[in-house]
Amino acid sequence: MKVKEIMVKDVASISPETGADEALVLLEKMQISGLPVIDENSKLVGMFTEKDILSYILPSYIEKVGRFIYEENPKSTKKKFMELNKIKVRQLMRKDVVTTTEETTLCEAARIMLTQKARRIPVIDKSGRVVGIVARCDILKAFAKETGKPIS
Repeated sequence: MKVKEIMVKDVASISPETGADEALVLLEKMQISGLPVIDENSKLVGMFTEKDILSYILPSYIEKVGRFIYEENPKSTKKKFMELNKIKVRQLMRKDVVTTTEETTLCEAARIMLTQKARRIPVIDKSGRVVGIVARCDILKAFAKETGKPIS
């Protein structure tokens, strides 16, 4: 089975100039954790996720200190969260985006997701335009359907 058979073709996206606070509201409203960032030429320029916001509002050293109990609601975190209205998506988005094509097999897409720690992968055509998106849950549903035990 190929990605083109299961990908979501009607892909919601945001502009790099969208406010980070607006983008967060959109993620919440759509009940998703990330969106592709598309420029004025319909080209993929990044990926904006909840993780990008968390990385911004928490101190930069957070990943280096390992497991510890973090102070609840520190002032700096609140302050940075309030500053989201002054920040554009382009400032927080991940620019190095893992992508795939419509012809990629589901097993290969799953391998890419696992090795690259990606929850979703934009599907692009030869010109770099987003033609779809595939998420881990889409692949799992397809595998389940193939076994005759659909999960939804």
